[in-house]
Amino acid sequence: MSIMSNVKDVIRRITGEIPTKTLVKRGLKVGKNFSRQQGCFIDPCHCWLISIGNNVTFSIRVTVLAHDASTKGAVGYTKIGLVDIKDNVFVGANATILAGVTIGENSVVGAGSVVTKDVPPNTVVAGNPAKVVCTVDEYREKLNKVFDETCVFGEEHTMRGNVDFSKKQQQIEFLKEHKFGFIE
Repeated sequence: MSIMSNVKDVIRRITGEIPTKTLVKRGLKVGKNFSRQQGCFIDPCHCWLISIGNNVTFSIRVTVLAHDASTKGAVGYTKIGLVDIKDNVFVGANATILAGVTIGENSVVGAGSVVTKDVPPNTVVAGNPAKVVCTVDEYREKLNKVFDETCVFGEEHTMRGNVDFSKKQQQIEFLKEHKFGFIE
């Protein structure tokens, strides 16, 4: 395990997050290349009901729940359900995935979405509740059109590349005029 991984685990513990490796010990199933950004909440009380495939990315503050305690008052029991997130899925910032949901492979869940139903493979969903927006191929085609008309900024324009003031200003001026760009 890398030093950076250990540092992230310490930060998660300080902020109240339960590290992925602890959830795995409790039964969470996680494939290769799982990237979990800051503030993500994966149901610690029912994590063995959750499966995350290979090459999955959770942006910041994603929530995955395998239980629904709102039923407790009505029927005296908490509803539970499997959550299956297939391979090559991206889940945007502040999205919530509820119990009983499968997210198909090669799919994208938009930021702020609440996923209450299964997501078909190769699909982009967004909203509350999440609805199909387009296929991943249509999304890629749309992005390629934007990509051809814009700028790609290199690593020197990122925090990991120690971006300086002039590079920040360069990005700001470009984005004022063109609205969007891309970063490596």
